[in-house]
Amino acid sequence: MNYWVLSGIVVMVAGFVLRFNPLLVVVSAALATGLAAGLDLVAIVSAFGKAFNDTRYVSVVWIVLPVIGLLERHGLQERARALVGGLKGATYGRLLTGYLLLRQATAALGLTSVAGHAQTVRPLVAPMAEAAAEDTGPLSDAEREQVKAMSAATDNVGLFFGEDIFIAIGSILLMKGFMEQQGIILAPFDLSVWAIPTAIFAFLIHGFRLWRQDRKLRQRGGAA
Repeated sequence: MNYWVLSGIVVMVAGFVLRFNPLLVVVSAALATGLAAGLDLVAIVSAFGKAFNDTRYVSVVWIVLPVIGLLERHGLQERARALVGGLKGATYGRLLTGYLLLRQATAALGLTSVAGHAQTVRPLVAPMAEAAAEDTGPLSDAEREQVKAMSAATDNVGLFFGEDIFIAIGSILLMKGFMEQQGIILAPFDLSVWAIPTAIFAFLIHGFRLWRQDRKLRQRGGAA
């Protein structure tokens, strides 16, 4: 067995430890693995091209990001803050809990790209959460960063535990294929049904975390 093909893992670990550019690290690791496996440079580049062509929809991101940047420059975040400021009873915890429910519901329908960190969290959700949290009083730098982090975490939890309910998602098909290799025949629907309790518990646990942090901010604001 040729263990040199594992050299790509060493390159990747070393690159991330040294904090090199992630894209450069991944490409270098792939080159190291291909060369160790006996592929020539042309074959490696061809493999890169085929992978890019198979997932060319990823290039849509380069169209979306400039649009979001243009909207932010023209006051998108400020309008989001003003919207939350005009809503009565819109607390930090309620806002992110509602977004968590929306994210899980859309992911369960297979609409995983409807929201995300670049599309919604940075330009909309995080500023709205900050504005709602500021109703309790001025935020310290640590509290502001925690609000931003929790906004991103809410998107992650909603997507991760919601998408497995959709029967045609990649993770469900991967589990189905693995089960069949072990002689266990399951329909994708069977796996997606058993993902529902996990999604419910994820919603309750993360919702409790949001409620607890919201309460902490309000108690601090009341004490001030």
